[in-house]
Amino acid sequence: MVSDEEPVVPRTNSEKEQMLNRLKRIEGQVRGLQKMIEEDRYCVDVLVQISAVNAALNKVGYSMMERHARMCVHQAAKQGEGDEYMEELMKVVQQYTK
Repeated sequence: MVSDEEPVVPRTNSEKEQMLNRLKRIEGQVRGLQKMIEEDRYCVDVLVQISAVNAALNKVGYSMMERHARMCVHQAAKQGEGDEYMEELMKVVQQYTK
């Protein structure tokens, strides 16, 4: 792994706010799932909601990967460290798409 520290190109406040808002919505969806289980809701209804949560998380993940490629990997390449960052990105893409 290249770094466990800060991103090469720090996220703007707007980017952070947008990502946090998405994650808070997903958190609400997960709480809704918990309530559905507590209320012993119909299996298909729960499964549809699980699918929606998975899709929302995937959207956040792909958004993060795109930003990383366009910003961090691109900046690292300009600084001569692109191969290292590209290799790291490809490992994450492989892991993410399993």
